[in-house]
Amino acid sequence: MRKLLLSTVWAGALVLTGCATQTQSITEAESTSFSQGVKADIAAKQTPVTQSITLYEAMARALKNNLDHRVAMMEIDLAQADYKVSRYDQLPRVVASGGYYGRSNEAGASSLSLLSGRQSLEPSTSTERDVFTGDLTATWNVLDFGLSKIRSEQLADEARIYEERRRKVIIQIMEDVHRAYFRAVSAERLTQRLTGLESDVRTAFDQSRSQFAARRTAPMPALSYQRELNDIQAQAQSLSRDMIVAKMELASLMGLLPDQDYTLQMPTRSVLPRRLAMSYPEMIDVALKNRPEVRESIYAQRIGEKEMKKAVLEALPSLEGFAGLDVSSNDFLFNNNWADYGARASWNLINVFSIGSRKKKAKARAELERQRTLAASMAVMTQVGVARARYESLMDSFLTANAGAEVQSDILGQIEALSKASSASRQTLVRERMNAIVSEARRDAIHAEMAEASAHIYTALGYDPYTAELTGEEDVATIAASLKTLWTQRAAAPGQ
Repeated sequence: MRKLLLSTVWAGALVLTGCATQTQSITEAESTSFSQGVKADIAAKQTPVTQSITLYEAMARALKNNLDHRVAMMEIDLAQADYKVSRYDQLPRVVASGGYYGRSNEAGASSLSLLSGRQSLEPSTSTERDVFTGDLTATWNVLDFGLSKIRSEQLADEARIYEERRRKVIIQIMEDVHRAYFRAVSAERLTQRLTGLESDVRTAFDQSRSQFAARRTAPMPALSYQRELNDIQAQAQSLSRDMIVAKMELASLMGLLPDQDYTLQMPTRSVLPRRLAMSYPEMIDVALKNRPEVRESIYAQRIGEKEMKKAVLEALPSLEGFAGLDVSSNDFLFNNNWADYGARASWNLINVFSIGSRKKKAKARAELERQRTLAASMAVMTQVGVARARYESLMDSFLTANAGAEVQSDILGQIEALSKASSASRQTLVRERMNAIVSEARRDAIHAEMAEASAHIYTALGYDPYTAELTGEEDVATIAASLKTLWTQRAAAPGQ
């Protein structure tokens, strides 16, 4: 026994030692392999960039390739898979099983008379030493069926919630594409203009500094000119600072690698922005019908209401019926195969006493979801008001900036004519060209904000940024053509 005990202890120690595991930190090779694999996976899913990217192509690439959008779509697929699996829980449980039983000797037994106390039967057996059994049994619980049906309906609503979250993701992505695209276009225009004038500005600045140093000109006019020229450059740099990273942001939204080079197609400037086609009350009604946040809250309320039904059902008695087919290889049995059936009722009395608390919890959850719906609705109405006010304010700002750019363009035209006639200095011409660039850059910056504000109007209204027939699986050219048609119509009547 001592040897057996020691052997058992040693065997247990060896088993525990073998079960012990240790985690290892990520190796350099694993990190390198992971980073290379990630970049390869991202690049493999991209449509090659073969030409300048338009706004609609940028939107199409974002709809097709954006990784956040892919995650949202996969979440929908997973939620729908959960719903489809849950429907099988409503079916009867059908279990097939088989077994084998064997022993080293006969399973014999004798009987004892309860009246005389004497053995009344010689030792005998009714079981073979090796027995194979099999059975197929179907069971169906009425209460489980009701609860499974409610749970399946809840999972269907959860799948719809993920669909609304996907809509929210893609609507926000389209708004971000508008913002990044027009900012990138404005930055590119400004950079091109500044690059073309940079040499003249530097020459004019250096000449003024040289004349001032050699005292060939009055000090104050020269210093004032240098300060003005430097201030104009600072304004241009300030306007381009926030836009300079827009191209990288746009690449990220389109699912392109940050270091991928691409060019943008310069869109024509809109002459004048259009007034909103809908009144504020109409916009509120549309937003409350379409916004993903509100619709998500409605689905959440449905789920909460079904929790109250589950609380009531769980307090009811459970009725379970079963039927099965059995077979055995035991030849001592008179019937080697048979069918069995029956029913059983059970009642968890604890659930009866807890139904009040369960219903109270379900009502509290339903009330919480109702309040969340109200809060979401209030936030939506506020966002619609803010989006409307911002668009109208930016429209006035754009009109002012556009008028200023036109005036500056006329001034530059006059100065260029005077310069050709030698009636205006080179320094004055350079200064007015810089002023013209700053005026156009300011107008472009406000135009980019207006494009973002216009897209935000549709975000606030909850409109899908793509037509119903699009799934996101089409090629980029097909998606871009459909988006162009839709957004051209929207541009003709903003907010409609």
